[in-house]
Amino acid sequence: MLNVPAAAFPAPGSQQRAARGGRSKVPLKPGRSLMDWIRLTKSGKDLTGLKGRLIEVTEEELAKHNKTDDCWICIRGLVYNVTPYMEYHPGGEGELMKAAGADGTDLFDQVHRWVNYESMLKECLVGRMALKPIALPKESTSALSEEKKCLNGMLPESKIVGTSKSLAPSYDWFQTDCSVTVVVYTKQKGMNSEMVILDYEDSRLRGEIIIRDYSYLLNIELSNAVQEDIAVHVAEKVGKVEIVLKKIDNIPWKKLGQPLESHNSFIKRTDQGLYYRKCKLISKTDVTHDTKLFCLLLPQSTHFQVPVGQHVYLKQIVTGKEIVKPYTPVSCSLQTHFKEPSCHDGACLFLMIKIYPSGLFSSELDRLQIGDYIYVSNPEGSFQKSQVQTLEDLFLLAAGTGFTPMIKLLNYVLTNVNSLWTVKLMFFNKTEDDILWRDQLEQLILQDKRFEAQFILSEPSKEWNGKRGKISSSLLSEFFKRSKQDSKVLICICGSAPFTEQGERFLKDLGYCKEEIHSFTA
Repeated sequence: MLNVPAAAFPAPGSQQRAARGGRSKVPLKPGRSLMDWIRLTKSGKDLTGLKGRLIEVTEEELAKHNKTDDCWICIRGLVYNVTPYMEYHPGGEGELMKAAGADGTDLFDQVHRWVNYESMLKECLVGRMALKPIALPKESTSALSEEKKCLNGMLPESKIVGTSKSLAPSYDWFQTDCSVTVVVYTKQKGMNSEMVILDYEDSRLRGEIIIRDYSYLLNIELSNAVQEDIAVHVAEKVGKVEIVLKKIDNIPWKKLGQPLESHNSFIKRTDQGLYYRKCKLISKTDVTHDTKLFCLLLPQSTHFQVPVGQHVYLKQIVTGKEIVKPYTPVSCSLQTHFKEPSCHDGACLFLMIKIYPSGLFSSELDRLQIGDYIYVSNPEGSFQKSQVQTLEDLFLLAAGTGFTPMIKLLNYVLTNVNSLWTVKLMFFNKTEDDILWRDQLEQLILQDKRFEAQFILSEPSKEWNGKRGKISSSLLSEFFKRSKQDSKVLICICGSAPFTEQGERFLKDLGYCKEEIHSFTA
């Protein structure tokens, strides 16, 4: 029997080991374990003493709370009432009291920087530290007052269009020695990172937050430079979005910056207009004889995810004219277990594009070389994941590259929708050579018993043994059959305009209602 020494943890030389060398755990009373603390935080008990309110804390106010029975501590600009945590702290009261009534960030980083204090102490959050007032010349006072109205606090009523002021977001910001955090309070539960689009270029910070059919815009020329690796954190349950900027020069900021066009506005999403950023082409591979998979690299300072069923616009200057075309981003594989490759410099966008020899735009895309740039817009589209969350049957009707919106949708539903009984794809093409990702589709049929696919060709070879023809009511009724009589079904259609119109008409003739049909159009 081999005598293998146990692995040391923390690892020799690690920050944890270095920290532990200078402190030791103290015996805790019965009922004061970590699990006991977690149970207490979930009990609904008011641990801050403020009945759920968040306040702005001055240095003077913080200093008052410096006793074991009334202890507030500041960590990275946020203030916590750690009084109820005293008896649960493995290092004992003494360690916490070293930072009582003061900023404990440095002490925390020295002792246990790796600890997720935000999660552990979230029910103890009192509020954020107030920024120190800065003495300004008299002529600057009124200008600062106007800037504060624009860059802090609630949204001015004049910038709310078509909705109630009570639904409008607000935002604020705070800073530490090395970072600036912009916090947006959306007042919406169920927020996620797909709803946040962020760009930073040439000192300009542009953040768009999608809230249902509305768009909230931050558009600021920052007063100081920041690093390109900007972090976005979304608290889904409370609808809070944090944008964390790392300072290049660790100096105090007197103000966040200057407001730019439409800053702090909350308007209909369709009225916001398209915003483009430059993306680099990093690969281009053949899918079929006339269709290619383009991989675009987003800028490092861009936070951008395209939701399932939504499209982007590509913009190019062709023969001196600006041309814009919509395309639906795809996954780089249909294999549900396949993990998309990460680009070492940032996030990637995959687009499956058919090259038309006489097409002005697609031919120009095909001429792009690796390393060239193309402009990509924010995502658009009406499809929502909620449309498929409780489905029992999903039917997909696609022609040619109309298959592209179905790719991410297939990956999503087969991985995340447990109520599904069947997913059926009816895929129309001219020839066998035109069928996109046929091998992957056939492999998916073998891997997932819920999935079926039928290929219909309008110009097949003599050797073709499958279905022939064009879209018709008889073909649809034969293949699209509910798993049970009253099953919850959604049918998604994408193809040319005539194909989509015919599909909608045939499906309505077969008894499907308007709410059961979604057409991908741009």
